[in-house]
Amino acid sequence: MHTFIFSIVFSVSVSVFLKLARRWEVDVAQAIAAGYIAASALCLLLLRPSLGTLLAQSAMGWGILVLLGVLLPAVFLVMAAAVRHAGIIRSDTAQRLSLVIPLAAAFLIFGESMLPKKLVGIALALCALGCLLQRQEQAVEPADTGRRALWALLGVWVGYGVIDILFKQMARLGAGFTSTLLLSFVLAALLIFGWLIARRRTRWNARSLGAGLLLGVLNFGNIFFYIRAHQYFPDDPTLVFASMNIGVISLGALVGAGFFHERLSRVNMLGIVLAIGAIVLLFPK
Repeated sequence: MHTFIFSIVFSVSVSVFLKLARRWEVDVAQAIAAGYIAASALCLLLLRPSLGTLLAQSAMGWGILVLLGVLLPAVFLVMAAAVRHAGIIRSDTAQRLSLVIPLAAAFLIFGESMLPKKLVGIALALCALGCLLQRQEQAVEPADTGRRALWALLGVWVGYGVIDILFKQMARLGAGFTSTLLLSFVLAALLIFGWLIARRRTRWNARSLGAGLLLGVLNFGNIFFYIRAHQYFPDDPTLVFASMNIGVISLGALVGAGFFHERLSRVNMLGIVLAIGAIVLLFPK
């Protein structure tokens, strides 16, 4: 049970970090760059991927890895924007609803069969997303902020969904997950550092880089304990899947409302309820 709790806490802690980044005067892009260095080191130390076959990837495998290297830091930046403009509750829920995208892709693109229950779950998840994107009419905020929140939430939903598809496709190519994860982290670090160096206005500061190491630990902790949960319950992936997704949405709602006083409209709250219902319907066999 502790693996579930740790994974959920680490996942929500990433959102809390992104929420507090501006208050701490942390440059999020620099923090993400340093975070992927920390995550790479932890992956190498704790997951111990096979280094002998690390670079033995097919052309398609390298293509997927490059896409992951670009998308991982890019979607992290989008998640930071979503947390800043839309709050932890809506951002975490949108991230968890991204599971709909690989399921829909499996059905529409890869020709896999789809049970009626899962089709209903996908429809419910889309309704939940629509509710989460609904702005509070009584909220006093510039229209531009509302548009940024909407686009950031959509970016989180699409971005994490596409990343999930890429990881699944990499697994189908026969690459070991831990090796793929390490290479993805390393490429992500190299690309975002290259982007920051290319930007002439980047002003490096120790606070952002140091905070990024903490971000990397939190991000990797979520992944590490999620993998451990699957290892402890190899015959019950449904338990892991449900506990993680519903747990993150529930804890995110408690933290967002309790510590950051985030206010949700009735439509937003309906979206969270629909999201949990969709996850229940989308349980894997």
